[in-house]
Amino acid sequence: MLSMDGKDFSMDEKDSAGNGKRWSAEKGGPPQEKQDIDWGSLDFRYMRTRARYVSHFQNGAWDEGKLTEDATVAISESAGVLQYAQTIFDGLKAYTTEDGRIVTFRPDQNAQRMEASALRLEMPVFPQERFLSAIRQTVLANADYVPPYGSGATLYLRPYLFGSSPVIGVKPADEFQFRVFATPVGPYFKGGVKPLTLCVSDFDRAAPRGTGHVKAGLNYAMSLHSLVTAYKAGFNENVYLDSATRTKVEETGGANFLFVTKERKVVTPKSDTILPSITRRSLVYVAQEYLGLETEEREVRLEELADFMECGLCGTAAVISPVGKIVDHGKEICLPSGMSAMGEITQKLYDTLTGIQMGRIEAPEGWIYEV
Repeated sequence: MLSMDGKDFSMDEKDSAGNGKRWSAEKGGPPQEKQDIDWGSLDFRYMRTRARYVSHFQNGAWDEGKLTEDATVAISESAGVLQYAQTIFDGLKAYTTEDGRIVTFRPDQNAQRMEASALRLEMPVFPQERFLSAIRQTVLANADYVPPYGSGATLYLRPYLFGSSPVIGVKPADEFQFRVFATPVGPYFKGGVKPLTLCVSDFDRAAPRGTGHVKAGLNYAMSLHSLVTAYKAGFNENVYLDSATRTKVEETGGANFLFVTKERKVVTPKSDTILPSITRRSLVYVAQEYLGLETEEREVRLEELADFMECGLCGTAAVISPVGKIVDHGKEICLPSGMSAMGEITQKLYDTLTGIQMGRIEAPEGWIYEV
């Protein structure tokens, strides 16, 4: 039971569909009125909300978990996450649809990806059904922070898992915490979507047979220096190549690539060290099933970039970020789609997927989870 604003919030047992525990309005459910926030002015940054979910792994098992108002994390100075970066995370959003429902987009895929990441970093898996319940509870407890439809804002959800017990020798921690917090965010690009300018990085993002395919915090920490270097040189992001031959395009520091050929084929790079983006996978399906486009996942060589008509970066934050120019050590590769707007195919993909997320377009079965 969690006390919020003078009310006790309690939960019923699992519903008949097995969707986890529901908030009961009769017992003091989440507030129905939205927070007094200028939703249209939000940008993409953290704002503390009412409640977050936490569960502890001790003595070989997860406890039952709970919601808490406490936004602080108290751990040992020698915790595994602090000493050896034993931490993973994921990201997804809750939306208000056109007909007023609150939904999340493919959270089962986030649960599966987080499970794969946990196994790779020798961490206990937080069960998928409990992951979905934790997401649901966090959204419901912060329902008044879910931005209204048409505001351009969403509720961003950050599930994460880290080693919390003291570690000195190099080994996995014995105790862990799984947490989920929520924060309302505005569009990734303020003032409209503008095509990005990227640079081919001299740094490597991931090693063969390394951790590039999992959502580990250490991958992002390693990208910070190269990202700041790119910013200082006037670029928006890096293009990382495969570290073995440095001839094939992989991804950027936080997003997968999507290309469009002159024949209107959607191409995505294939590599064992690329993080499997849920947004990219969804866009490929949309291209095939909604737009009738041919798609292909294959190795993409650096020398091919000049042959593509369009390029986009795929991720939860912006769905698709258009790319207008890629600079390879002084050599400019200008995409025909230009520097003023999204390309034709990229725009159709963006409009269709966001239409599905917002309830304007019928979704494939299992993609939308109503809260």
